[in-house]
Amino acid sequence: MGTVLVALSALSCCHPEQNPALAGQGVYASREVQDKQIVRLVAKMPAIAALAYHRASGRGGAGGAAWPPVPNQRLGYAENFLFMLDSGGAASPGYRPHPRLARALDIMFSLHAEHEMNCSTAAARHLASSGVDVYTAVAGAVGALYGPLHGGANEAVLRMLARIGSVENIPSFLQGVKNKKEKLFGFGHRVYKNFDPRAAIIREVATEVFEIQGKDPLIDVAVALEAAARADDFFVSRSLYPNVDFYSGLVYRAMGFPPAFFTVLFAVPRVVG
Repeated sequence: MGTVLVALSALSCCHPEQNPALAGQGVYASREVQDKQIVRLVAKMPAIAALAYHRASGRGGAGGAAWPPVPNQRLGYAENFLFMLDSGGAASPGYRPHPRLARALDIMFSLHAEHEMNCSTAAARHLASSGVDVYTAVAGAVGALYGPLHGGANEAVLRMLARIGSVENIPSFLQGVKNKKEKLFGFGHRVYKNFDPRAAIIREVATEVFEIQGKDPLIDVAVALEAAARADDFFVSRSLYPNVDFYSGLVYRAMGFPPAFFTVLFAVPRVVG
């Protein structure tokens, strides 16, 4: 995420019409200029994320430098992102990611694109209100997304499920939540007071991904935990139902992404929002 933040902040240096030091108060004066920056952001974000991935994983060329990700413009958005991750910028234009995995990621991206006035969206609006350029405003929003109480929640769910360990430990864990000795991550939402419909879709995506990549053993714990919580009046009365973060970490891990990259995977589509 640090690499992504630095890259986003630096983009205004590449486009003088969006640099407040050069354009003054005119960075939002023209809707045409503003929209052009938004299109650039949406296009560049997957390449920035892929570069961050290669830099963190150590894949690179001479001297250990990260490969600059080379996009394939004949592919769709999510498919091209996987292409840049898998090909590592190498000369392999004929490579194609697994089509079902590309579709699964496309669905995940659509579900994470936006959801009302959340923390990161509010951060973008606060920064933009000062007249700063689009890139810096979005960089600030991505910085807000970095927090474990926002974009990092799905990683916290994985750690929680691993700590529970097995279905047999769920009753004692839920009792710990009631006694305020444990935290239940991936449940509850400010807007959805019954059930986050995105969670149901992601659970279906998880099944699809597991068929290809192999089943994550923690999915049994997750499904049993959801069932136990939804049958308990303590959680139902408090409108605590699974949200978008509950299953997404399991999907991303099954696709081969390390947990440290989960928030980047959230940031790519959220920039669209």
